[in-house]
Amino acid sequence: MNWGRKIAQGAMAAALAAPMMAGLGTAASAETTLRVVMHSDLKIVDPIWTTAYMSRNYGYMVYDTLFAMDENTNIHPQMVDSYTVSDDKKTYTFTLRDGLAWHDGAPVTSEDCIASIKRWAKKDGMGQKLMEFVKEMKAVDAKTFQMVLNEPYGLVTTSLAKPSSNVPFMMPKRVADTSADEQITDYTGSGPFIFKADEWRPGDVAVFAKNTAYVPRKEPASWGSGGKVVNVDRVEWISIKDHQTAVNALIEGEVDYLESPPTDLLPLMEGAEGVTAKILNPLGNQFMFRLNHLHPPFDNVKIRRAALAAIDQIGFLQAVIGNPDYYKECPAMFVCGTSLATDKGAEIIMKSDIPLAKKLLAEAGYDGTPVVVMQSTDVDVLNNLGPVAADKLKRAGFNVDLQAMDWQTLVSRRSKKEKPADGGWNVFMTSWTAADILNPIMAAGFRANCGDAWFGWPCDAEMEKLRDRFARETNPDEQKLIAVDIQVRALEIATHANAGQWYGPSAWRSDRVSDVIGGPMPIFWNLSKK
Repeated sequence: MNWGRKIAQGAMAAALAAPMMAGLGTAASAETTLRVVMHSDLKIVDPIWTTAYMSRNYGYMVYDTLFAMDENTNIHPQMVDSYTVSDDKKTYTFTLRDGLAWHDGAPVTSEDCIASIKRWAKKDGMGQKLMEFVKEMKAVDAKTFQMVLNEPYGLVTTSLAKPSSNVPFMMPKRVADTSADEQITDYTGSGPFIFKADEWRPGDVAVFAKNTAYVPRKEPASWGSGGKVVNVDRVEWISIKDHQTAVNALIEGEVDYLESPPTDLLPLMEGAEGVTAKILNPLGNQFMFRLNHLHPPFDNVKIRRAALAAIDQIGFLQAVIGNPDYYKECPAMFVCGTSLATDKGAEIIMKSDIPLAKKLLAEAGYDGTPVVVMQSTDVDVLNNLGPVAADKLKRAGFNVDLQAMDWQTLVSRRSKKEKPADGGWNVFMTSWTAADILNPIMAAGFRANCGDAWFGWPCDAEMEKLRDRFARETNPDEQKLIAVDIQVRALEIATHANAGQWYGPSAWRSDRVSDVIGGPMPIFWNLSKK
C-alpha cells in the first residue's frame, strides 16, 4: 500500500467516524484539509506535564496565552486586552479581552487564568522563579485579575509570554486544577483549533478542526502573537516514520507540509516542482547533552566533568546535520548571536579531550558503574546523538549501556527518578529551539533547585543565587555579566553541555499552500491552502 492510498483511506475513515461539529458548519472531510508530517508522533497531550515539542506544538493548536512574543522578541498582550502596573511595581492588573470562550462555549474567566498560571509555574523553571516573587493572585471580577508581588520583578510579562516549553497555556479551571505531576484527561482549550480526540490514533494521525468561535486579535500574526486567523477547516498530523517516504509523499503531493525534513534529503526537494523548503526559525536550535545528577556515576562532579571533556560539538553536528550550511560550533549556552552570548568557561565542550576525561575518571575513582545513555530513534535531528555520545564516553573509559527507544518513550522515561537499573537513566540528548534558552531563567537546563529542577535534577546553591541575581537585575549590562558567571558555573558543575547550534528548514507544497509564517514552533494559522 502506498502512502497516498493509506492517507486517503485514513482521512475517509476519520470523516465517516466523525460527527458533525457544532458550529463548524462543514463535515470533517472538508476540502481545506492540511495534511502535515510532524517531527514525531503525538502521544502526550498535556503541554504543561512535559517539555516535549510535539506536546508544545499541540498546545499552540488548542490553547492560547495571556501574552506572546513576536519575531523581534517583543512582548504583546494576547488573551489580555489591557494591563496596568502599580506605581510601586508590585501589583499587575490584567483585563481579558472580549470574545474569549472555551471550546465547550463557556467564557474564559479570571479564575481559569489564575489556576492555569499556578499549574504551569509548578513545572516550568521560569514560572517557578516568577512565583517566588508572587504574594497572591486574585480575581477582581470575571474578566479582571491581579498578580500581587512581594517585591518588584522585571520578568512578569516576559514569563507569561514564554514562547516555548513549557508555554503558559490557559486552560479551564477544572482542568488546570489537575496536579502538575499528573496528565490531564480533558482537552478543552480556547485556541484557534479544536482537538478531535475521537479521531486521534497515536502512531497514525492526530486531527484538529477549525474553531469557528475563535475571535482573533486584529494585529498581524507574528510568532505566537497577533491575529491567529485560521484559513483551513482541518489539520491532520500524519505519522510517517520513514523520512524518505515522507519526502516522497510531499513531492508527490500526498501531504502538504513537512515540519522538519532531514538536511540530507533536501536536494531531493530542490528540483521538485511546487515544493519550497525554507528556514522558518532564524535563531536556530541548540543540542543539549544532559546528565542525571541523582545517581552514580554522575552524582560525582569530577565524573560529570569527565563526560564533558569526552564530547565535542562537531561530532554531533556532523553526525546529525551533516551539511555545514545548517550548523555551527558555538560556545555560547545562551545561543550565538544573542545579547548574552559568551565563550567563557566553554573550553571543555569545544573539543574532545580523551586524555583529560581519563585523568578525571581516575582521580574520581570511577568504578565502572554502567552509564545508561537513552537514544531517540524516530526523530531525525536526534537519532544519531545517542550513538555519538556513547562512542565518546566509551573512548574515555565509561562503561556505556546505549538503550534505543522512540522519542515519546524517552520523554516519559526521563521524568523518572529511579535508579538506571530500575528504569531510570544517566544521559540523554535533546534539542532546544533558541527561543527556549535566551536567558538563564527561561532556559530549563540551568535550574539547580534539586528535586524541583528539570530532568537531571542538579542541586547547587551557588547557581540558584546567580539565577536569582539575574532575575532581580534590571540593568541589561549587569545581566550580561551575571549570565557569564552562570555559564561558567554551569560548566563547572556540569549541569549540561551545549552540543552545537543548528538550523532546520520546513518544506511545503507552495503550489497550494501560501502565507506560511515562521517562528520557534510550526504555525498553522495565517496560512492558506488552495
